Amino acid sequence: MDRRRVVVTGMGVVSPLGCDVELFWQRLLRGESGIGPVQRMNVDDYASKIAGEVKDFDVDAFVSKREKRRMDPFTHFGIGAAKMAVADSGIDFATEDPDRAGVVIGCGVGGLQILTDQVRTLMARGPSRFSPFMIPQMITDIVSGYVAIEYGLRGPNFCVTSACASATHSLGESLRAIRSGDADVMLSGGTESAICELGIGGFCAMRALSTRNDDPQGASRPFDADRDGFVIAEGAAILVLEEYERAKRRGAKIYCELAGYGRTCDAHHITAPVADGAGGAKAMSLAVADAGLTPEDIDYLNAHGTSTELNDRGETLATKTALGEANAWRIAISSTKSMIGHSLGAAGALESVVCALTLRDGQVHPTINYTTPDPDCDLDYVPNEAREMPVRACLNNSLGFGGHNATLCYKRV
Repeated sequence: MDRRRVVVTGMGVVSPLGCDVELFWQRLLRGESGIGPVQRMNVDDYASKIAGEVKDFDVDAFVSKREKRRMDPFTHFGIGAAKMAVADSGIDFATEDPDRAGVVIGCGVGGLQILTDQVRTLMARGPSRFSPFMIPQMITDIVSGYVAIEYGLRGPNFCVTSACASATHSLGESLRAIRSGDADVMLSGGTESAICELGIGGFCAMRALSTRNDDPQGASRPFDADRDGFVIAEGAAILVLEEYERAKRRGAKIYCELAGYGRTCDAHHITAPVADGAGGAKAMSLAVADAGLTPEDIDYLNAHGTSTELNDRGETLATKTALGEANAWRIAISSTKSMIGHSLGAAGALESVVCALTLRDGQVHPTINYTTPDPDCDLDYVPNEAREMPVRACLNNSLGFGGHNATLCYKRV
């Protein structure tokens, strides 16, 4: 029996470069940065004082004022992106079988902002003053629940929490749900909002963040020899995944096909990737094979590209291992994080939107701030200027703390 194919028919974005898919895309192609000094909290005592904060997001357009007060911002972002994606897809769930549609939305850390606020309440006023909404406000799976309630969807529903690979795993597991016949439509992606005292403070304590505070827009510099850490960011992206024949029957707009998925574990260290990138390489190889393709078919890689010393070097090695050195040098590679920072559990979803638009338009956005080549990172990172080129198929990598590796393969329909 032929395997069921899965296509992308709708997308929604909440990002530091805008809360509209086309605006987000055009700003990426222009090489604009959404990173700046942190605005929502006092960061005088923090080593890193910069972030990719979401701007111009109108939560009232997506959530009632009563419900808004009961949600952490990561939930606001996820619901907003989901509603934009459904509108973009043209699906009317009121006419669909609710048992054949599901939701898998990933999140890395959940409601850190509400947790920060409630710890402050505990210290100042005692445990009797906890909000009764604290637990549902902070748990990572709550966005999948809210989106299912909004549209009455009773199919597969859960959350993947695998650090920076959360959204990519979520999309991959949604692909498998449709392929297996468990669902015909899945809303999937990731959401995150960790720009708060605990989020910035925790990553500063790990010395993971860039301290290039005097040059926020130049701070995220993946694969550049002068990189000094990632820039924390926030946002959300949700994709509507749909069985191909069904999408064709209803005349849906089809961006691309989600054709392959690979996932592995380094089993090496809680934060550092294995030096030779073997785990990431295996995930990439699995995704290419799952798509029924060969390394020669891949034209573009949207890299995890965090702007950290170990990730960028290891991912370069992984790319050479998975695709072979000749193909690794041939393909275009770019890091979306160079412009929006690292949105943790939402990153893979935002980058999947980029992959879909790259396939649609035949344009590859640049890796900005690439000025000093690193001999250990010697591939084509599309430095500083966008590029027009035919793209038949592309990969999206996500490599998370805990050694979690996930790769998706998208291709033109």
